[in-house]
Amino acid sequence: MNRRSAAIQGCSTIGAYDTRCLLLKKGEMPVFLFIYKSVFGALIAAFFASAVFADVPVIPRGESFNCKPTHVWDGDGPVWCSEGPRLRLAGIAARELDGSCSAGHPCPSVSANEARDALASLLGTPTGVSRHGHILINGPTLQCRSDGPAGGNRTAAWCVSPRHGDINCAMVSGGWALRWDRYWRDHRC
Repeated sequence: MNRRSAAIQGCSTIGAYDTRCLLLKKGEMPVFLFIYKSVFGALIAAFFASAVFADVPVIPRGESFNCKPTHVWDGDGPVWCSEGPRLRLAGIAARELDGSCSAGHPCPSVSANEARDALASLLGTPTGVSRHGHILINGPTLQCRSDGPAGGNRTAAWCVSPRHGDINCAMVSGGWALRWDRYWRDHRC
């Protein structure tokens, strides 16, 4: 910027940090303001994301708890509980929704959608699909026992339904998931 254009704008100084001296095209935002807004927006997003995840309890290993299932993602979880926890069924492995199997995990031949739909039916009555793709369900309260953290904000759990008995065992006996010996431990069906 030259002194003449600075004078036209009413600037008393010419400097990179004097925001009054920036000549911008209509609709442009000064770079420092863009960065400020981006950083501020990211901080606000992180705050709200942490508040959402902070409300999801991970139940300590060995504790019993109730779970009224509301959403299912795939054949081994997560299962959202109205009481707060998000469950991953302990001791089993089902395909990911994209049809893949994670390295080192047992890999059942049944499709991911079949496994997810079977789990939803074992947990209750499917009532629709959420905007994020979760199967919405209405089912009875499960009696669960925590096997500890399952990564992220999920609790690994062994759950029993008043309608179908041991859900983890039902997924294996139905062929929708495989027993994962590394985590199955001494569980009995």
